[in-house]
Amino acid sequence: MLDHLSERLQKVFKNLRGEGRISEKNIEEALREIRIALLEADVNYAVVKGFIKRVKNLALGQDVLTSLTPGQQVIKIVRDELIALLGGEHSAINFANFPPSVIMLVGLQGSGKTTTCGKLGVLLRKQGRHPLLVPADVYRPAAIEQLHQIADQVSLPCFDSDPKMSPPDICKAAARQAAKTGRDVILVDTAGRLHIDEKLMTELSVIRKRMQPSEILFVADSMTGQDAVRSAEAFNAGLDITGVVLTKLDGDARGGAALSIREITGKPIKFIGIGERFEDLEPMHPDRLVSRILGMGDVLTLIEKAEEAIDVEQAAELERKIRRQEFTLADFRDQIRQLGKMGPLDSIMGMIPGLGKVAKMRQDVDAQKEMRHVEAILNSMTGRELRSYRIINGSRRKRIARGSGTSVQKVNQVLRQFVAARKMMKQLSKAPMGKGRSLRKLADMLK
Repeated sequence: MLDHLSERLQKVFKNLRGEGRISEKNIEEALREIRIALLEADVNYAVVKGFIKRVKNLALGQDVLTSLTPGQQVIKIVRDELIALLGGEHSAINFANFPPSVIMLVGLQGSGKTTTCGKLGVLLRKQGRHPLLVPADVYRPAAIEQLHQIADQVSLPCFDSDPKMSPPDICKAAARQAAKTGRDVILVDTAGRLHIDEKLMTELSVIRKRMQPSEILFVADSMTGQDAVRSAEAFNAGLDITGVVLTKLDGDARGGAALSIREITGKPIKFIGIGERFEDLEPMHPDRLVSRILGMGDVLTLIEKAEEAIDVEQAAELERKIRRQEFTLADFRDQIRQLGKMGPLDSIMGMIPGLGKVAKMRQDVDAQKEMRHVEAILNSMTGRELRSYRIINGSRRKRIARGSGTSVQKVNQVLRQFVAARKMMKQLSKAPMGKGRSLRKLADMLK
């Protein structure tokens, strides 16, 4: 996520930390490097200019220059100003006082609206909502069918839109069905369009007037940089959007859209897409995203993902087994499966302070494929072997290797990893480890 910008800024900060005392010259040099990094990341020029000016004014204050850790003070200023640039705080989604709430997804063709519709439905369902997906794109071939397929994949209801009907009429019919079936959120997937297409922009205005949406979210492809910012600005002028969803932030995004769009449009980034899975849509927390960019990790998001993936009863049972030194290969397999539910391993490592660089070093290694190999090896073991790893002798290792399609060396490696994990867990078991309590304590320690 925003790797190039992250590397440049971390290099600047490393140099600042190395300075025992800093002067106006040091700060000027650091700001010049930050300016170049932001411009190379395709951040809007006016945004960069204002950002550098604010940081400079604050960094040259006597409180900073005469402090015991001036380098750290400057880093804090840059961090705080980046957070402010992204909106300062999380902007929660708005819901109507009387359901169903209507959320319109608008934007250019190919920005990821249809996929985002499914992702947002999954996220809202986790929050206890009951969304209805509504395909309102009657222009793109198979657009309606595409949303139906996504709805089937994520087990969400999808309105059976008639392509012969107008999009405003489809939305009204969907609202009637939602009211009858107890659906409290309507997610409208509108057709992609250019802001200069007056006919299609008028159509959006008609939908807005009829449906009175609680949210109009502009879906922007972060890979398109300043083009996404200009489009968001134009859509905002015509529709008065309420927020932005940035997609494909896990790709080769330079960061320009993420760091410019809030300042230019005045509207918050509400969600960011960080992967291809339907679970890979996150509420936007400016402080967390900035911490990731600056290599400081994102423990709170990691905790939230862990709490979603980890079953409370299983966690309590696992703690009991660890304390009694009964942790088996079967438990090891269960933990690997739960880790897989949290998302790509590289993404998880990037959220842990200090492991961001390790995650980047592993980019050439398919971590998910590696985990599948480990699980295949464990699945090739008998119940007795899973309960008692010490009985796995040479002949058993050969059988397990054949059954999993791997090698004896790979089986040996998995067994060594299991023994190492068992030792580490034995050490951890000496401290109280209630699930939520221990994770929150970890967050406090790593802040």
